[in-house]
Amino acid sequence: MPVTLIIFLLLVPGFVVIGVYLERKVSAFIQDRLGPMEVGKWGLLQLFADLLKLLQKEDIVPKAADRRLFLIAPIVIFASVFTGFAVVPLAPDLGGSGAAVGVFFLMTIVSVDVIGLLMAGWGSNNKFALYGAMRAVAQIISYEVPLGLSILCVVMLSQTLDLQVISFQQGIYSGDTVYLFGMRRFGIDVTAVGGFLSWNIIRNPFLIIAYVVYFIASLAECNRAPFDLPEGESELVAGFHTEYSGMRWALFMLSEYGMMLLVSLLGAILFLGSWNTPFPNIGPLRLADWTSGEPGTWFGYLSGAFWLLGKAMLGILIQMWARWTLPRLRVDQLMYLGWKVLTPVGLVLFFVSGVWRLLGI
Repeated sequence: MPVTLIIFLLLVPGFVVIGVYLERKVSAFIQDRLGPMEVGKWGLLQLFADLLKLLQKEDIVPKAADRRLFLIAPIVIFASVFTGFAVVPLAPDLGGSGAAVGVFFLMTIVSVDVIGLLMAGWGSNNKFALYGAMRAVAQIISYEVPLGLSILCVVMLSQTLDLQVISFQQGIYSGDTVYLFGMRRFGIDVTAVGGFLSWNIIRNPFLIIAYVVYFIASLAECNRAPFDLPEGESELVAGFHTEYSGMRWALFMLSEYGMMLLVSLLGAILFLGSWNTPFPNIGPLRLADWTSGEPGTWFGYLSGAFWLLGKAMLGILIQMWARWTLPRLRVDQLMYLGWKVLTPVGLVLFFVSGVWRLLGI
């Protein structure tokens, strides 16, 4: 547990440094421009220059604001997001707290950031901030429904809330027999084959659609474009954090990138094989064995972390791609998509997953 804690304490701030620089370069590439180039080689020091600027800025609290709510809000959001990393398994035998109800804990603790957003908007005593906070609350609560339904589809297939158990089920070290496409009646055993053939999106092909629902809902949970209405600068200046400056404003940004990493890690764990290799064993070509470290060994730790973080980074790149490609939705479009499209699809997938599991297809 202490080792995992130290890893995530180093990993998350390190990802923020990489993520901010990467987003600037990715957006520049998409828009056919260069991005940061002047501060350091290839603009590598631009983020550190921005951080130094934020540290030097005055921490301003508006006179008419509710001081207590205003000051506590960034801490509540920061704590709710980063507490979620406590149950994330990074590799075999490197599973964070090892909570048996990790999925439930993660969904619960991350939902607390809604309270922080509302505190920030209300405590600022600013109409723009309050509008942004109310948008955030309505959006996040709405999209938690399809997000939860897509996660429940995986829980129903795996029959557990333990993220590490879900991870083990999707590779060559599974303690249970893994059947191709989950078809137990046909008896095509792929446990020793491993690779992508053991992933949940292959064990139940309907989970591919569930992953799409999860990904869209996770964008809304992160307030990322095209669902960034709570921070819509064209009409709300900066939304719920309009009145914040200096390091308190930086905490909001740190939490946003932390949430991006958290939902991408969770998506990889639930749907994309977690820390298991994507390469299967093909006859004498033992790709899964060669690219998967044995649990409890240093190679097992390194290979597991490499595959999990690689899958998460791919999800983050797609999030960035969506942000700099798709236009922002209107409020009515956002609610229509959440309640009349994603939620019904999630309910159907939940029913199908139950039938799939019950009949042992």
